[in-house]
Amino acid sequence: MDKFTRKELKTDKFAQDVGLSVEYVSVHRKQVARYGTIAAVVILIAVAAYVFLQYRTGVREDALKAALHVQDGSVGPAPEGMLSFPTQDEKDKALVKALTGVATEYDGTAQSAVAHYYLGTYSADKGNLAAAEKHFKSVVDSGDQNYSSMAKLSLATIYGSESKQADGEKLLRSVIDKPTVFVSKEQATIALARYLLPYNPKEARKLLEPLRGERSAISKIALSTLAEIPQK
Repeated sequence: MDKFTRKELKTDKFAQDVGLSVEYVSVHRKQVARYGTIAAVVILIAVAAYVFLQYRTGVREDALKAALHVQDGSVGPAPEGMLSFPTQDEKDKALVKALTGVATEYDGTAQSAVAHYYLGTYSADKGNLAAAEKHFKSVVDSGDQNYSSMAKLSLATIYGSESKQADGEKLLRSVIDKPTVFVSKEQATIALARYLLPYNPKEARKLLEPLRGERSAISKIALSTLAEIPQK
């Protein structure tokens, strides 16, 4: 989450950066003139658009950071300056409101995907699987590959509880085919093996056997999961 913890954006940052882009065109007037008036306008618009996009990204990240800060708030009395809520219910309401605001206002962005993911995990923790499924689907459809891979694992678990094994298996295999920084191929393989364990132990064993000799953390989990498969 490092990229969501940048320093607060100064109010005049956007104006300063646009000013620098205009100054650049002014200083290099002769070079720009070589490409004609239209080219000069295109260059200026491109630079300004880039600066604006960077500015908007900063705003979205700050909004997400503020929403996640609610999650770190305490319940009951707290030292001055620290975020606190009178009850857990009040904290939960504030968290859902903050995350929903980010998810809705910045729909289609990475920050919205993160907000939906947190809303999904929150809903699942509260036993609201219908809401959790909705949020995780939003993450899967967001285009953010990293959070999408995590959402697929969570969504597969929900499908398993709803007797939609085929749908869950399809999601997990898609992560194996396209692993991410957040979910490696080995992790997705173990997740699929555990998913298949209750109704297809043979396939689960087939997936786990090659991981016995992998790096220590993976091999330990693979061996532990293999031990759960009934011997025939």
